[in-house]
Amino acid sequence: MSQIEGARSFVPVNIAVLTVSDSRTPETDKSGQTLVDRIEGAGHRVADRRIVKDEEVLIVAQLKAWIADPNIDVVIATGGTGITGRDVTPEAFKAIADKEIPGFGELFRWISFQKIKTSTVQSRAIGVIAGGTYLFAIPGSTGACKDAWDEILVFQLDSRHLPCNFVELMPRLKEHLSS
Repeated sequence: MSQIEGARSFVPVNIAVLTVSDSRTPETDKSGQTLVDRIEGAGHRVADRRIVKDEEVLIVAQLKAWIADPNIDVVIATGGTGITGRDVTPEAFKAIADKEIPGFGELFRWISFQKIKTSTVQSRAIGVIAGGTYLFAIPGSTGACKDAWDEILVFQLDSRHLPCNFVELMPRLKEHLSS
C-alpha cells in the first residue's frame, strides 16, 4: 500500500522548472508558477526557473546545463509535449537520456484519462534519467501540472513515501559511471 511513513525523515530536493513556450513570459507563465507553488509547498527548493522557446537545441542546452549542476536533482518541464510540429520536448529529453522511466508517462496518461478521457492520447509526457538527474516533461496546461505533481511527483519526490520513491534512489543514479 502506498503511504507516507512518518518515521522516515523528509529530504528536500532541488528542483528546476522549465517552461517550454514560444509565447509565455514570466508574468504569464501560470503553469510554471503552479509547479513552483507546489514544489515549495511540499518543502522542496526551486533551484532555478527558466522559459525557453520550442526549439530542441535550446531545450537540450538548458537541460544539459542543469544536469551538470550538482545543486539540481530534478527538472520538471512543462509544455511542448503535444503532437504538433513545434512540440519537441520529448525529442530533447530522449536526445540526452541515459534511461527512460516509461511508467511516468503511462501513469500520467492514465490519471489524465480520468479527467479528459481520450484527449490524453495527445500527451507525450515523459520521464527520463540523464547524468544522475531526474527529468520529467508534462503538458503545458495548469491542469496537467497539477495532475503530474499532485498525483505522482509529490509522492515519488518524498523520501518518506513507501514502499519506494525516487529520492531514495538518488545516491545510486550514477553508479554505472564508477565501474
